[in-house]
Amino acid sequence: MAPLLPRPHRVDVRISVASALAGLVFWGLGLEMQTDRPLGPAWGLAPLFVLAGLELLRRSRPQFALAVGTVALVADQFTAGNLASVMMFTDIMYAAVVYGTPAAARRIPVTTGLITVAVTIGFLAWWKEPEALLIGVVTGLVSFAPATTGVLVRTHREAAGAARLRAEQTALLAEMDRVQAITAERARMARELHDMVANHLSAIAIHSTAALSLDDPKTTRDALAVIRENSVEGLAEMRRLIGILRDSSEDREPAATPTLIGLGALVGNARTNGLDVTLDDTRTPEDSKLPAPVELAAYRIVQESLTNALKHASPGLVTVTLTQRRRSLDVLVTSPYDSPSGPRAPGSGAGLVGMRERTELLDGTFGSGPESGPDGKVWIVRATLPVDPLDLDPADEGVTE
Repeated sequence: MAPLLPRPHRVDVRISVASALAGLVFWGLGLEMQTDRPLGPAWGLAPLFVLAGLELLRRSRPQFALAVGTVALVADQFTAGNLASVMMFTDIMYAAVVYGTPAAARRIPVTTGLITVAVTIGFLAWWKEPEALLIGVVTGLVSFAPATTGVLVRTHREAAGAARLRAEQTALLAEMDRVQAITAERARMARELHDMVANHLSAIAIHSTAALSLDDPKTTRDALAVIRENSVEGLAEMRRLIGILRDSSEDREPAATPTLIGLGALVGNARTNGLDVTLDDTRTPEDSKLPAPVELAAYRIVQESLTNALKHASPGLVTVTLTQRRRSLDVLVTSPYDSPSGPRAPGSGAGLVGMRERTELLDGTFGSGPESGPDGKVWIVRATLPVDPLDLDPADEGVTE
């Protein structure tokens, strides 16, 4: 079972002991605050020890300590009085505001202020002497002054606590932003690594499987030539990516990113790998250069679509169509969808995820799946990449709306 009274704070114990000893010294020396009281000096020890005991509760039971302490201080007025008792009462009043409830912290200063005013007016009306004002001053020093001091200290502590809470929240938000930035950067690196290397590795897997399965020297030599070409290109891409990751200097030259100008070379490389592919770029020379993020996303979508066609498509024509509109760039890739007759490379499904992520990062729309066409079933990859007209050349007025 929990104790009825919590263990007092060490500082409160020291205050209680020191105040009691000081009161005993004052009593032993005969230092009295008032004379002609109905009770003798020995009676002053009772309020002294009561207030000293209440000091132990100044943090845990501040309002109870104030209520009992007020009674003890009133009782002390019927004795010779002890300065230590008055000092302990002021500390209890201060603690009641600092450690008490918010309602008590608001109520106590108002109450003590009203009591101070009432005592001053009452004694002034009773005595009809200016010395009556001293009674009001003493009452204010004993009650109102420590209460207002407690309000100032409590307000300062609450402001410091709010500032500390805001700092912790700011640090937490900064940490969340950092984690999100790291996660986004890792996802971007994963997409770039997959898009740059997967095409070469898929071609290597396809042609190495063909070389192992067909006992034809010419086919083997051709397959090895394609394997070597893709290995060299893939290694160069890997070295470029590793160099970018390792070089953290701020004055490093920005890495060249693929653009739609390189689609011809990309399609040519796919033909070298054995894919029957055609490029239908409906954009005119008058079309302005697209924003770099749009060009990079379109290039990577076409690149990954050709990689998937190389791995999974049936023999037949693969078409790549680009249509630039006033507010978007449409990318369409179609490939035969029947069961492939030749060797195929395994897939992880990360390619479609990467294409969708690239499109969604630009607030575009992406779709993929099988559809029925005039020449049979085809797999279609369709992406619409938004383009802000403000990013286009003002002379670009002939683009399809």
